[in-house]
Amino acid sequence: MNKSTLFHRLYGLLFNFFSHLRTPDKNIVAFVSMHNENFNDSLGAVFDELRKDPEYGFMFIDREALKSIRGALRFFFAWNYRLAGAGTIYLNDNFLPMAFMKIKPSVRVIQLWHGEGVFKKFGLAIEQNAELRLLETNANKRLTHVVTTSASVAPLYAEAFGVHEKSVLPLGSARTDCFFYEAFQKSSRLALDEAFPTLKGKKLVLYAPTFRGEKELDEDIIGHFDFLTIKEALGEEYAILVRFHPQIHSSAVLPDFVTDMTGWRDVRQLCAASDILITDYSSICMSFALMGKPMVFYAYDLEYYKGSRDFYFDYENYVPGPVAKTTDELIVALKTPIDREKLDRFRSFNFDYTDGKSAKRIAAAFHS
Repeated sequence: MNKSTLFHRLYGLLFNFFSHLRTPDKNIVAFVSMHNENFNDSLGAVFDELRKDPEYGFMFIDREALKSIRGALRFFFAWNYRLAGAGTIYLNDNFLPMAFMKIKPSVRVIQLWHGEGVFKKFGLAIEQNAELRLLETNANKRLTHVVTTSASVAPLYAEAFGVHEKSVLPLGSARTDCFFYEAFQKSSRLALDEAFPTLKGKKLVLYAPTFRGEKELDEDIIGHFDFLTIKEALGEEYAILVRFHPQIHSSAVLPDFVTDMTGWRDVRQLCAASDILITDYSSICMSFALMGKPMVFYAYDLEYYKGSRDFYFDYENYVPGPVAKTTDELIVALKTPIDREKLDRFRSFNFDYTDGKSAKRIAAAFHS
C-alpha cells in the first residue's frame, strides 16, 4: 500500500468514527474541491444559488489546506468532523478517501465534475493501474448522482464513473452560467486590461495546451509553439495569452510579447475575454463552443496522444474547429472562418441547455 492510499484510508477511518457522533443535517451542504481550491467553478455557482436561502449552512473543503501541517490537521480532523454532519456533499473531482468512507443512506453525494461534455476519455474509461482503479471504483460507489451537460453524453459519464445511467442527470454545467451574462463578459475583459495594460485595445488569442502526463513531454510543449512566427502572422492588432494546465511542468521562458495567464485565478474570465482559442486536447474548448467563439486545435503529437489517452470520437471530425499539426498549418487555421455547422453540431451534442440557469436547475433538483 503506497502513501497516497494510506492517506485516503486514514481520512476514511476518521470520517467513519466521526459519523458515529454525528447525525447528517439535510440543511448542511458541503463543497469538496480537490480540483480548484478557488471554488470559481460549478461548486461556487451552486453555492451562490443556495445561499439565497437562509435555511442552509455551508462548509468548504479544499486541497489548499494540505500545504501546511496546521492545515492538514484541520483537513483530517475539524473539516472531517463537520463533513460527517452534512446532508449533501458536492464534488468537482474524484475524492478517493470516499473509497473508505461509510456514508449514511440519507446523505446525497453529487459529482458535478470540472469539465463539460465529452472529449478525451476519462475516469474508468481509461487504462489505470490496478490500485488506482480499485480506489476510484470504490469511491464512486458512494455517489448518488452525477450531473452532466446533456442526455447524449450521459451513458459515457455512467461508464466513466461506474454508476447506473439513471443516476446521471443532464442538468447542465453551473460553472458556465456566467458566460450567458453580458456583465460577466465586460467585467472579465476589464479585469484583464486593468491587470495588463498592454492588452488594451487588442484582440486576445488564448493558447491553452493540456498536459501529456510525462515531465519531459510537458516541458517540450512550448518548444513546439513558434510564438514569434505566429505573432508576426497575426499582426499588431492581436495579443497572445498563455494558460498552462496545472499539471504542466514547463520552466520555459516566454517571449516578452506573450502574457502568461497560468496564475490567473478564474479561467472563465480568460475564456470570456479572449477572442480566439488555440488548444490541443483540452476540454477548455467546451467554454468557447458555448460562446460560439473560434477555436483552432494545434495537435502536433496527435498520434502519440491517441495512443496514450485516446478520445471518445474521431478527433479531427469531432472537434469544433480546424486541426493543425505544423506552424504553417496553424497560421492557415487561424485565418480560416468558423465552420458554424460543425460548431453547432458539437455544441448541441454536448449541451442540452444554453440559458445560464444550470445552477438553478441543480438547486431545484436536490434542494426543493
